[in-house]
Amino acid sequence: MKKKIALGLMFLLQVSLAEAGRTEVSEILSPDGKIAVHVRLAEGGIPVYTVSRAGETVLRPSRLGVLRLDGDFTAGLTVDSVSAAAPVSDRYTLTHGKRRNCAYSANRRVFHLKNAEGKPMQVIFQVSNDGVAFRYHFPGKAEGRVRILREASSFHFDGSARAYLQHCPDARTGWNYSQPSYEEYYQRDIPVGTASPDQAGWVMPALFRSGKHWISLTETAVDTNYCGTRLSQLSPDGEYTVQFPQPQECRGNEPALPQSSLPWSTPWRVIAVSEGLAGLVESTLGTDLAIPARTDAAAWLKPGLASWSWVILKDDSTVFGCQRRFVDFAADMKWRYCLVDAFWDSKIGYEKMKELADYAATRNVKLLLWYNSAGDWNTTPLTPRDKMLTAESRRAEFQKLRDMGVAGVKIDFFGGDGQSMMKYYQSILLDAAKYGLAVNFHGSTYPRGWVRTYPNLVSMEGIKGEEYVTFGQFFADQQPVHCTMLPFTRNLFDPMDFTPVNFSGIPNVKRRTTGGFEAASAVLFTSGIQHIAETPEGMAGQKEFVREYMRSLPEAWDDVKFIDGVPGEYVVLARKTGNRWFIAGINGENRERTVSFRFPAAGVSRKAKLITDSADSGEMIEKTISLKAPVELTLRPHGGFVIRTF
Repeated sequence: MKKKIALGLMFLLQVSLAEAGRTEVSEILSPDGKIAVHVRLAEGGIPVYTVSRAGETVLRPSRLGVLRLDGDFTAGLTVDSVSAAAPVSDRYTLTHGKRRNCAYSANRRVFHLKNAEGKPMQVIFQVSNDGVAFRYHFPGKAEGRVRILREASSFHFDGSARAYLQHCPDARTGWNYSQPSYEEYYQRDIPVGTASPDQAGWVMPALFRSGKHWISLTETAVDTNYCGTRLSQLSPDGEYTVQFPQPQECRGNEPALPQSSLPWSTPWRVIAVSEGLAGLVESTLGTDLAIPARTDAAAWLKPGLASWSWVILKDDSTVFGCQRRFVDFAADMKWRYCLVDAFWDSKIGYEKMKELADYAATRNVKLLLWYNSAGDWNTTPLTPRDKMLTAESRRAEFQKLRDMGVAGVKIDFFGGDGQSMMKYYQSILLDAAKYGLAVNFHGSTYPRGWVRTYPNLVSMEGIKGEEYVTFGQFFADQQPVHCTMLPFTRNLFDPMDFTPVNFSGIPNVKRRTTGGFEAASAVLFTSGIQHIAETPEGMAGQKEFVREYMRSLPEAWDDVKFIDGVPGEYVVLARKTGNRWFIAGINGENRERTVSFRFPAAGVSRKAKLITDSADSGEMIEKTISLKAPVELTLRPHGGFVIRTF
């Protein structure tokens, strides 16, 4: 009798679903079977998907689709066919990042849909053990260029979920109308559905906690045929929608919203999912799905560390004598680079810069030079300005730099995330590679996997970095908590030019972090070129073991392991280089914290050196320890540590 009742209920359910206009649900599973994505057409032909992991809902029914100028692909859709699940895999090597040798494995299904006019759209899902990715593909041909007005793509969280988000200031606001520059503090542990204070929305990568799972939302494989996107300002019922940039985020009259000829593939929407934080921190989804390398920089590009005068000494330091001193500083510290910042064109000039580059070469140091990208999108007055605006002008400039022996450029003050800005970034990268130049973007968006596509991209800012601490006490007060957010958010997949490590102090500002905290930041944060925020005099005043540690910092990492942490409170990570491990931790809170852990890898040396803050004086101390037994350390308020195996 019970069996008949159950069968009857199932029949009624199937009838009701059919009457509601719903089609059969299709499932895509991760290779390990833990992550499940279900895709269907809801009432009205609206495509939706859900995500679960280990039986727990991660995303409730969320929208799919795009609205094109020539057709609506958000509703009124029908299913043409659904491909069978098929495995996909990839292996690749990064010059710098969280892991040198990366591997990707996923299951893929393609949903072939048609809109009410019979125009086709494919939705491609790939599900790996560490997350979900989807993108849209428009096959066929069309006369002229097709335009997308908005995406319906959404991410619908349970109302109990919590968010860790950075808001995006509205375009062409702020100092000299230079926003957005992705330089705000994160709002921590806020209810999903909280509105962004600005219409521009929330930036990605965006971090969420739902039940026992942590989720990161981001995008990758943003090509020149698309804009960068953010999460919507408003997210009723915890449903965040992909939001396009504001109309001002473009170059002149060039497009902000995406347009392209057909066929056309959009960027990947990435949903990294992990039970606990380890799977998230160790994931490489942001580069796994990126476009493979378009340039070959392996023969000439070298990651490394750099001296940099401006962060502490500001514009007055951009003179020949001071920069020669910072070249000597880099040479003494065995760092590969020295960055010369704004106004070098007027305060030093090309002829003397060639002299400085020649001198640097005798010290085995290479120069990096600053440029202002700005055209009509802001009024920033720093020079050299406008050299990058056209292919002709930047190629002529890059030729000069190559002839001078300059190794790379830092280009600042971009105008947002419109399609024309995405094209501008990538055009610079392609041109720079032809002249053997490394590129670091500042006043910028975040990289979106470009470090794989353009290996000469060594870093991007897109973060409220160390320079803000030099601007006033308020920023110094926020620094400890802010730093504990970054390995889980901005620096999760892509390089970040935070410019860490200041031991000796900052004029007119009381630094809140300890020396141990500063030392740890050089390991916790990844950047193809790590610019160090210390002066020659400041470093000379440190104990010899501190200087020796700063000389020993690896130029690139082979692997990463998450040890412990909570975003906004503390973080402990281990990074590998060759057969050595560096374990670093920081305490973002103004109270002591005890951390304990076992060394994460077997088969390597268990002898190590520990640098941390003295419990008595607060000064940095060094001692030899054994990693055979569990490590237990008590961190001072806003303190930190580094352990190096040998």
